[in-house]
Amino acid sequence: MRQSKVTSHGQVTIPKSIRDAFGLEEGDYEIFERVPEGVLLLPKKVRLVDPDDTLSPEDQEVVQRGREQIQLGEYVEWNDLRKELEE
Repeated sequence: MRQSKVTSHGQVTIPKSIRDAFGLEEGDYEIFERVPEGVLLLPKKVRLVDPDDTLSPEDQEVVQRGREQIQLGEYVEWNDLRKELEE
């Protein structure tokens, strides 16, 4: 078990072995959650998204329908999907 001291500013240093094990880096966000045993620390990875790489709500619906069809084992023709995206 590792321990760390709380500074006067409420900061805690996460031991290097723990940072390395979970891939924590400077600038990462953490989530603190109260649990019956104390406090649970969860890493929260923030992902920056390029607005040009996002789907419109309509395109998201088409993708979702495609996923549902695949789960049902239905065959999805690429040309049909492309025509629907262009509409």
